Amino acid sequence: MELTLNNGVTMPALGLGVFQSAPEQTTAAVRAALTTGYRHIDTAAAYGNEREVGQGIRSSGLDRPEVFIETKVWVSDYGYGQTLHAWDKATGKLGVDYLDLFILHQPAPDRFEKTIAAYKALETLLADGRVRAIGVSNFMPHHLKQLLDATDVVPAVNQIELHPYFTQPDVQADDAQHGILTQAWSPIGGITFYPGWGQDRRNVMEDPTIATIARAYGKSPAQVMLRWHLQQGRSAIPKSTNPARIAENFDAFDFELSAEELTVIDSLNTGNRTGPDPDEAREERFAMVIPEA
Repeated sequence: MELTLNNGVTMPALGLGVFQSAPEQTTAAVRAALTTGYRHIDTAAAYGNEREVGQGIRSSGLDRPEVFIETKVWVSDYGYGQTLHAWDKATGKLGVDYLDLFILHQPAPDRFEKTIAAYKALETLLADGRVRAIGVSNFMPHHLKQLLDATDVVPAVNQIELHPYFTQPDVQADDAQHGILTQAWSPIGGITFYPGWGQDRRNVMEDPTIATIARAYGKSPAQVMLRWHLQQGRSAIPKSTNPARIAENFDAFDFELSAEELTVIDSLNTGNRTGPDPDEAREERFAMVIPEA
């Protein structure tokens, strides 16, 4: 299933995410995904595994144009010249000479003038043909307005935390109004059960409503959630390093949820963010230096 971005570039709707995938596990996970049928891999400079993603793609035997590669600029590389160099670092590690989608990882409102400069660098890379599409991640409507007021190219994608317990309908609506594709990170609610993200969390994978729908189709809760994203026109990038789970997540194309079931899943939204707040300044984290190689 392909989605068409606002500049005409097509992108596979379902991709493999590699957030928190240890470098030593990433190459095998990417190879397993591509063997399964995935053709879209999402990584980021801040994940520390771009090199292993590139190794996985090359070891798959697929030609470069067959795989849609998406990666992200980290905040410490914001600024015009710094972001142009971030492209050098990313493509060097991935072992490619262009990127399919290059996005800013955070709005970083405490230094938004650098965010604007970074996005202008993305516009240059797009004009030069070094990237096929550009976008943002974790941008709320007020961040997006500031960006659009100061730049020329409307982002193709906004990647945000989005799962049944946190659907961000206002952000989705604002993206749609501007012709921006909403892409879900943590699409099956991994952020609600990953270790290290706080206590007293509800695991969306154990939600009884989703479990009931899953049983009706002979599917897993993860497959139901991915189908929910796909039917509502979003991109989703579930993360796993387990080959069986990677294959299971990809098996979301042979059934269809009813309009009522989609509405029921929408209604599970709590409005409570589990991941980082995009308006929060995280100086120590933002200062993380991305290595040259």
